Amino acid sequence: MDNRDLIRVAKETRKPMKLREDFSSGDVGCAILSGSGIVYTGVCIDLACGLGFCAEVSAIADMLKNGETRIIKLAVAFPEDRIGVPCGRCREMMIQIDKENMDTKIILGEDKEITLKELLPLHWLD
Repeated sequence: MDNRDLIRVAKETRKPMKLREDFSSGDVGCAILSGSGIVYTGVCIDLACGLGFCAEVSAIADMLKNGETRIIKLAVAFPEDRIGVPCGRCREMMIQIDKENMDTKIILGEDKEITLKELLPLHWLD
C-alpha cells in the first residue's frame, strides 16, 4: 500500500459527528499499515476533561485487539484535507508498544514522510 492509498483510507475514515454540546467524534481519521500488511483505522473522540482520545489511539487499539504491535506506516487526516503528524501522546504510545516503531514512517504527503525516530530523536527509552 503506497502513501496515496493510506491517505485515502485515513480521509475516508473521518466521519465528523456532533455528539452533544461541544463534543464530537470523527473529525480526525487515522490509517495504520501494520507489520502483517493489514490496515487498521480509527477516529478521534473529543470530549470534556480529557476523556476523549486521538484517532491514532483508536487505530492502535484496533491493531492491538488483533495481536499486532508493529506499525510500518501511518497517515492522519485532519479537517480541510490536511495530513499531519501524531501528537506527543500518540508518538509515545507508538514507541512504547513496540520499540521497532521508531522506524515507523509518518506520512506527510503523497511523496513525503518522516520516521518516528526523526520526530523523537532523543527518546527516554533508548
